Order: sequence, then structure tokens, then C-alpha cells
Amino acid sequence: MFSFSIAGLVVGAAVGLTGVGGGSLMTPLLILLFGFAPSAAVGTDLLYAAGTKAFGTWLHGRQQTVDWRVVGLMASGSIPAAILTVAMLHHVGITPAVQEMMVLVLAFAMVLTAILTFVRRPLVAWLHKRMVFASADRQRLLKLRPAITVAGGVALGVLVSLSSVGAGVLGTTMLLILYPNTRAVRIVGTDIAHAVPLTLIAGLGHLTLGTTDIPVLFMLLLGSIPGIYIGTRLASRMPDGALRPIIAVLLFGIAVSMIFKTMHL
Repeated sequence: MFSFSIAGLVVGAAVGLTGVGGGSLMTPLLILLFGFAPSAAVGTDLLYAAGTKAFGTWLHGRQQTVDWRVVGLMASGSIPAAILTVAMLHHVGITPAVQEMMVLVLAFAMVLTAILTFVRRPLVAWLHKRMVFASADRQRLLKLRPAITVAGGVALGVLVSLSSVGAGVLGTTMLLILYPNTRAVRIVGTDIAHAVPLTLIAGLGHLTLGTTDIPVLFMLLLGSIPGIYIGTRLASRMPDGALRPIIAVLLFGIAVSMIFKTMHL
């Protein structure tokens, strides 16, 4: 069981260093290294994410770097979507076909995360520049922004419930595009705060499915807390421009491994 704490420590440190969501690292690790079924890996990681991000939300809340209105908009879409997705899993059952689907969704989410890790900054900058010069587009965005935020929450709710991936990089990218005048730290705080109820609801849903390993969850949390602290402290001394491409390439490689995994389910 001690090996799970080491895994939590490593993933926590990686999250602290790069900001890449723990789900895109922890869930594949549970499947590929520890031999977990996809549903068990997702269910365990969701509550792991809820526990680790609750602490982050508390810190951001104290610093007043959470936009609770945006959290509410995202959650109004993501939480119903998560409940409906888990209800669908209850109805269908955790069959081999469902396990295969979860691996494929996980692989897709990881590839998308890897791509955004590479191109998020230039993509967001290009979109913002386009909106500055096209005032009509900007006005249209402002009018539709609440609805788009809710719709983005729906997509995240489904994706996170099936793969445990998406609440970090994907959610942050969406907020950066939709809310260009918001400080980066407030974007991060808002995304973390939204991830807590989403991963908690989805995680509790998986718990009712019997796909959560509570002892393993405890050991992962035991390692992740000091890991996140260490990673955060090291982040200021490490070149971010070098770390993110390494993580992106790693995610691509793991995604390919996950696709091959479907051949053996």
C-alpha cells in the first residue's frame, strides 16, 4: 500500500510543478501500473481530486481569488451532467464495453489536454486579439458568455465523470477564452473551486457503483499533500517552458498506451 503514497507524492509534485490536472496522470497510473479496472481508477481518482482541490479552494477563497458567480454558472451545467452520466452508468452497468469506452474517453481527454498544454497560450492570445479588432464578435461573446459557460460545464461534467480528466487544463482554457480580463490567479482559483463539487458529486456517484477503492484513496491523499507542497515550492525554480512540453509528450505516450489497453479489456 505504501507504493500508492509514492504515486500520490509523484503526481502531486507534478501538479504543483506544471499545473496539469492530476486526473490525466493519476488515472492512467492506476490502470497501467497498478492494474486497476478503468472504472475503479476513475472512481478512486475523482474523490482523490475532490480532496486535494478542496484544500486549494480554501487557500484561494482566503485570498479572494475565486469568482463564485462563474463557479455557479459552470456547476449549474456540470453537476446535472455528472449526475446524469453516473445514472447512465448505473442503468447500463459496468460492462466490458463500458470499461472500453471509459479508456477511450480517457485517452481522448489526455490527447486534448496534451495539445492544449502546448498551444493554450498562443491560442488564447490569438482569440483575444481577434476579439479586440472585431467588436461585433466581442459584444456577441459578452451576451452569450453565461450560456457558453454553462454549456462548457455540461461538457466537463460528462468528460470528468467518464474519465476523471478535464477539470484542470480544459476548464482553465475555457475560462481564459471567455473571461480575458480576469487575472490568471483568479482563473485558476475559479477553476479549482468548480472542480471540487464536480469531482465530489461524480466521485460519490462512482462510490455508489462500487468502483472506488477507499484504502487506496486514503494512501494516495497521504502522499499527494506533501507532493503538491514540494512541487509548488520547486515551480518557481524550474523553467515552465521546458516542463510543460515534457508533460505534454508524456501525456501523448500514456494516451497511446491507454488505447492499446482497450485491446486487452
